[in-house]
Amino acid sequence: QVQLVESGGGLVQAGGSLRLSCAASGRTFSSSRMGWFRQAPGNQRELVAGITKDSSTDYADSVKGRFLVFRDNAKNTVYLQMNSLRPEDTGVYYCAAAGPGEVDLGARMYWGQGTQVTVSS
Repeated sequence: QVQLVESGGGLVQAGGSLRLSCAASGRTFSSSRMGWFRQAPGNQRELVAGITKDSSTDYADSVKGRFLVFRDNAKNTVYLQMNSLRPEDTGVYYCAAAGPGEVDLGARMYWGQGTQVTVSS
């Protein structure tokens, strides 16, 4: 059974930093795209950062230059380093990985349970 388990969320003041981790188990994702989504209250879930199997990355415009996504395939883990946090970064952050038969984040992607990030002003 595939599991994605996030950790590292919490409460931080504006301008601070957090690092989220997502440990995958049940299968290896070294050949798959992984990513981080977030959902703020009343908003749709949005892609924050994605990373391919070759560690090519892409980011939402709102986090470019502040967030960094990276992966350790030996540990089957993906990370999100969040710097210069703003109150509008508040939300539940979800780890995602390409689903069965996919290499990209499609309709069958796997999801973690989410971790809350709250940035106070």
